[in-house]
Amino acid sequence: MRSFLWLPLTVVAAWAVVLPPGLKQARDAQDRAALDRIAAGLQGAAQAKPQDAQAQYRAALAELVRAEVLMEQRDRNAARAAAEAGIRAAERAVGQRPSSGEYRRVLGALCAQVIPANPLMGLRYGKCALAEVSRAVELEPKSPDVWLSRGVGNFYLPESFGGGAEPALKDIEKALQLDPSHADAWLWKGIVLRKLNRNREARQAIERSLKLNPSRVWARQQLEKTPAQ
Repeated sequence: MRSFLWLPLTVVAAWAVVLPPGLKQARDAQDRAALDRIAAGLQGAAQAKPQDAQAQYRAALAELVRAEVLMEQRDRNAARAAAEAGIRAAERAVGQRPSSGEYRRVLGALCAQVIPANPLMGLRYGKCALAEVSRAVELEPKSPDVWLSRGVGNFYLPESFGGGAEPALKDIEKALQLDPSHADAWLWKGIVLRKLNRNREARQAIERSLKLNPSRVWARQQLEKTPAQ
């Protein structure tokens, strides 16, 4: 199996996770078959080395990306299954390295992925999502990915529980302060602005995301569904 490198990207004293090229390419193209192969290979490596925290993290991150794409394709059952498989690996990673904000971010993001895939699981997984991402913010306050994950979580969290579009936008803007070149943060900013009926600004944000990462199919889809005004 191809070796994947997980490299930190330093931008104005912040860092962001850089997906391995194969995983990023498959995500951007919504290539489900490739994502399945990558995730299966990394899950196999994680199972072969259950005490290797990094192997567990790699498997969990691949499942997170796979779950995201499956939700983009509206396959909720498959997205839930991918997220739950990732949660098991992420829990092992966090258990071995509880001080890793990135490991906790991935665990919280995976728990959050289950909720839109199956709203009935919201009570069970919502607590995990909130707790793990909040702890990740404490551990890695300069990580744009942590703030973006909290923003996406807030976007899906009902306003009665402190979520909603406005808190989500604040978190995403914090991510962009830390890394102005974060294509995913610009994409999510556009999605949140559209929810707030700020369509012109939403299109500008999504266009900025596409300029930074023109290969992302989902970004093009979001731009197409965003009104001009």
